[in-house]
Amino acid sequence: MKKTLTTLACLCIAALAFSQQYTFETLTDLEATPVISQGITGTCWSFSTSSFLESEIIRTTGNQIDISEMYNVRNTYTKKAWNYVMRQGKAQFSQGGLSHDVMNSVAAYGIVPQSVYTGLAEGQEKYNHIEMVSVLEAMLKVYVDNPAKTLSDNWKKAIESVLDVYLGERMDEFTYDGKQYSPESFLEMTGIQPENYVSVTSFLHRPFYTSFILNIPDNFSNGSYYNLPLDKFISVIDHALENGYTLALDCDVSEPTFSQKDGIAVIPENEFEKKAILEEIKPEKNITPEYRQQEFENFHTTDDHLMHITGKVKDQKGNMYYKVKNSWGTDKTRVGDSGGYIYMSVPYMRLKAISVMLHKDGLPKDIRKKSNL
Repeated sequence: MKKTLTTLACLCIAALAFSQQYTFETLTDLEATPVISQGITGTCWSFSTSSFLESEIIRTTGNQIDISEMYNVRNTYTKKAWNYVMRQGKAQFSQGGLSHDVMNSVAAYGIVPQSVYTGLAEGQEKYNHIEMVSVLEAMLKVYVDNPAKTLSDNWKKAIESVLDVYLGERMDEFTYDGKQYSPESFLEMTGIQPENYVSVTSFLHRPFYTSFILNIPDNFSNGSYYNLPLDKFISVIDHALENGYTLALDCDVSEPTFSQKDGIAVIPENEFEKKAILEEIKPEKNITPEYRQQEFENFHTTDDHLMHITGKVKDQKGNMYYKVKNSWGTDKTRVGDSGGYIYMSVPYMRLKAISVMLHKDGLPKDIRKKSNL
């Protein structure tokens, strides 16, 4: 009996030795503004890309500026509404968007700080766009149906009025740090030049080293993406981080192994280890370009969330992960050093990243030369 107990004890100790919880060593940790929450909205695209731009401002000027996410949202809804009506309802009108929508807003309307444009109604503390979007959708359907048999410009004014009520009116001038700015002059002060940012992706259905319009539901504005082989796509992320450039990330977070609570996003080699891999290091799947394409075309991979890549870490076995800033608040995660961040493995990035946006100077020289960027 004693021998049996000793044997069992040895087996337990051996199992614990091979079962390792995640411990991370920081390799790259670029400066970013604090994690905030997008609330009950589908505007992760503005929160992630605004966070990305805030890091860009830090990188180029050293200034930490909290820019208004809702100003970008306000401007983009106008374009979404116009697109929906002009396509006579044969287009998506939703809360979703992509990083280039923020860049389009910045180019057309400038930037304003959060302190002068919160997008919150009086007395409101958290973002909630359910009612606003329902109202807008109902109005737009009437305009598409066109009951008067002729559509006047009044519909545009009506949509603008709703946006003014729920998010706030656009402004021509404001004061920031004791100085007067317009949205355009504030943009100039930040040093952000929208034309210097590129979106990069990797898919097999279009030629590599060319640009194309990615056919995903939220790409209502027909944004263009530069297509790279998968290994090159990952090398772009690594090169950018190593040289001080963060990236905006569009990805799929529908996998059960993407866990905000655990602070981990991984792809297990074995399906039956989906739960276990969130608690301890397990082998991950080898992601080939063909498998990535398959999962995209069968809708297992969709563009359902945008975040902000700010660094890179490795675990005690040498596996690499990307440090990704989320916009779901600051609740502490089970692993990692701060709440609101996800540690995303390289296999997860290879499989589930739809695209990244970065400053063109963050691209490797060979890709810049080949793409004429």
